[in-house]
Amino acid sequence: MMMKALFATMIAAIFVSVFASGIDGQTKTRKSTVKRPVAKAAVPVETKREEPVPETVSAPPKRNERPSGSTNNPGVAVSKRSTGTEPTAFSYEFSQPNFTLALIRVDHDENGKGKISFTRKDYDEAISDPVSLSKATIDRLNTFFDELNFLDSNEDYQYEKDYSHLGNIKITRRKDGRQRTAAFNWTENKSARKLADEYRKITNEYVWIFDIKLARENQPLETPQIMSRLEGLIKRNEISDPPHLIPFLTELNNDERLPLMARNNASRLIAQILKQVEKAAK
Repeated sequence: MMMKALFATMIAAIFVSVFASGIDGQTKTRKSTVKRPVAKAAVPVETKREEPVPETVSAPPKRNERPSGSTNNPGVAVSKRSTGTEPTAFSYEFSQPNFTLALIRVDHDENGKGKISFTRKDYDEAISDPVSLSKATIDRLNTFFDELNFLDSNEDYQYEKDYSHLGNIKITRRKDGRQRTAAFNWTENKSARKLADEYRKITNEYVWIFDIKLARENQPLETPQIMSRLEGLIKRNEISDPPHLIPFLTELNNDERLPLMARNNASRLIAQILKQVEKAAK
């Protein structure tokens, strides 16, 4: 009996010790689980400390606003420079409502830079294109103006009879604050006639350039006929300075959008012009 009692006591002691260790383990796990929420609670505290970060993010938009304001300055500078353009020094106008080209006007400066504007019959919209006259053309124009003593003269170039059915001409010269316009439709003054003829040749050249460019973009099959028109103008000496057209004719000759016939015409015209230049140089 004593042995049984001792054995029961030992078992009870072991059970108590195991039970106590289990309780200690549970309390430890509870403490550890309590610490974890505390660690999680610390995270929001750290995010609150990082609140200044949005302020640094908002700073770049302020920096971007400054360059956008500064880009307006070049625009103002350009507009100021554009207001300083000088008026054109020469103007030529031809008008005849019944002609295919009802109105033609050429404006250019001393260096030959300017524009041509023309209106075709039955069309209200005016067409404008830039012009850049060659030195040879400018020299001839200046020669004719000097022969006429254009600014200082009061001569009336109009013939005694009215030939307005052939078209009315106005030529204007501006220089040093002075201006004079001469109007006539027929004249016996040789220099005035040469001056008007030179401007007519200029308009022939640049109207043809406009027509061939338009056909090249929209109706390439019409370019051979337009090239033939130029050939006729050159033969009749109705182009101001044919060598001036060589770079453009070379461009047409190399343009594969054009029919072969048109390109061959351009090549042939270049050869003819160069031959004329060589002949004139002899």
